Amino acid sequence: MPTLEQSTEAVRGAVKEDRFTYLTILEYHVETPGILPVLNTILQDDVELTEDIGWDLIDMLLPIDGHEACLETVARFGNPKEVYLRLTQSLGSLAEAWLQDDDETDPTYSQNLNLFWRTAEGPHQYQKRTPLPKDKIPGAFVTLSGMLAVVHTRLRAKFPSRYLGPALVQVLRAYRSTPEMTASVINLVRSLSGRKRPPLPARTSSISVANPDEDGDSSRNAPDPEAELEEPQEGVKQRKLLQSFVTYILFWYVNDNEMRWSARLLEKYYPERCVPGKKTNIDAYQDEEERQKRDGVVGHLVALALDLGVEEDQASFVKLITEAPAEPDADKLLEDFHNASTDVQLSLGGLICLVAYWLFSTDVFSAQHPNPEVYIFPHHLNWLEKFVQQHNPGEDIAKHVGITDALLAIGLALKQRGLVAAEGEAVNTMAYHHHLSLILVFHPDIQVRNAATVFAGKVFHAERSDAKRFEILEDLFVNCDYASLKACAVQWLKEEIIDAVKSKSSSTSTSTSTSTTSTSPSTSQFLSPETIDRLQHYVFPDLLFLAETQGGEESNNPQTVLEYWALNGVFLLQAANFAYFLFNGASVYRDIVPPGMGAAVEHRFAEPLIGAAGAVRNGLGWEEEKASFGFAVDRLCDVGFQ
Repeated sequence: MPTLEQSTEAVRGAVKEDRFTYLTILEYHVETPGILPVLNTILQDDVELTEDIGWDLIDMLLPIDGHEACLETVARFGNPKEVYLRLTQSLGSLAEAWLQDDDETDPTYSQNLNLFWRTAEGPHQYQKRTPLPKDKIPGAFVTLSGMLAVVHTRLRAKFPSRYLGPALVQVLRAYRSTPEMTASVINLVRSLSGRKRPPLPARTSSISVANPDEDGDSSRNAPDPEAELEEPQEGVKQRKLLQSFVTYILFWYVNDNEMRWSARLLEKYYPERCVPGKKTNIDAYQDEEERQKRDGVVGHLVALALDLGVEEDQASFVKLITEAPAEPDADKLLEDFHNASTDVQLSLGGLICLVAYWLFSTDVFSAQHPNPEVYIFPHHLNWLEKFVQQHNPGEDIAKHVGITDALLAIGLALKQRGLVAAEGEAVNTMAYHHHLSLILVFHPDIQVRNAATVFAGKVFHAERSDAKRFEILEDLFVNCDYASLKACAVQWLKEEIIDAVKSKSSSTSTSTSTSTTSTSPSTSQFLSPETIDRLQHYVFPDLLFLAETQGGEESNNPQTVLEYWALNGVFLLQAANFAYFLFNGASVYRDIVPPGMGAAVEHRFAEPLIGAAGAVRNGLGWEEEKASFGFAVDRLCDVGFQ
């Protein structure tokens, strides 16, 4: 490698050579430590040189540490149209660089691949040089995004949207939801949209990346040597492109970063559920810097969406979400970006996140946001159906972890506001409850599952019809294969019985005090022995097969019992507690037990579990399962079935 003195002499002395020769000399010397400040001075002093070779310097300098100042100079003095095109290509190369190891486990990669890669383009259209190492991609992305902001302000083209659309596609392809890359995208959109509002206060984010368009001296920018008069509709086209762009960034960011909007709203609406002395989710997002940054990033993206006019007409906005397809047409989306169509599709997930954040931040941060007219029926049910579908709910929720949290937050907020059904809309509690139940079963975050469990219970109990509530419970017991959901159903059944007893007692007392001739209050369906009889075989299933495993070839082998308990223990433990409640509780609860049910439940349900206790206790491992199994057995031993 040449010395700094040799490289300095070479890059200064070769300026008089033709451009191709100069680029060849530069390529040999640019990696010499300390040479880039020298090159930057040359580029600033010789604007004509920078205009001629600037776009060729982007790929040459990008892999080299300390490239930022030189490339900012290229953005300010290079030919804007040529630099714009090369920036688009270089961003495409970054997108390719992410795929070196075919990292399909990255969530944002999967979203980008599905929407913004057209198979016909081929796998290496933009890869002109050796791909950057992955650890250098975020820094290069920040640099290129900053350059794009500067160049776009300099561009004076008849159709600037035709430059912007393809460039934004490459930004979306290269984007990953890291704090630095997201901050860079926020800076880019603020620059391209005209920065209608000042930056949000420091409370919302402390992420800082280079932002040459805002922090640099724009008065130094060279004019566009090929300036043209812009077409009148270009402003609208560019705004539509940026609207779509921001909604996709918001969608991916929320989907990849744990926001826990639903868990925090649950704490806000039901503070009595918070455990004293235990840190709440609201506290965690106020105290922990990383979580603060997440709130800040989302706040910035939402503010940008508002600045761009995503929600100018509330009725049209809600209609847009409700009528949008669950999966956009990827080919049309790419075509719309490249052609700068004013009909370019917005991200449905991003729009869902907008609504969720507006409702969430209004209640948690006391912020002022738009208040679109949205109801659980029909709007929220429609939105749930788009993202949590019947045929493969586990895969749907795993693919939309952040969006299902956002959807749950919307439901909680609408319920809190009493926005259940729009005028003239039918209430379909069973369908709505079914989708909430899938979230409480499949969501990977226990805090979100807990919020879904509580909310599903609130929705269930709020249904006015005894018959419909019973229908929901029966459907869960008969058709549900998930132990956690059946455990919830047992708990909801218990709560229905308790509420029915309280309601009957209150109604009886009221009718007695007001009139001696009034008719007796109606009795809830859940206080009927027939109801308990219809459900008893689902709540207390036949476990005699467990007793059979204690003899023959499987004698004294607890493996079968423990494997069964590991899959079903959460439900069976809840059933054991319900048995104690039903048979050992107040006489009013025992009165709803059908004749002979106690003996039958003891025989088919309790005795097999109690009989397996000895073998389970002597088994190796499975300590957590053995502990919960032991608790259930102890509870059943205390039940007076007869």
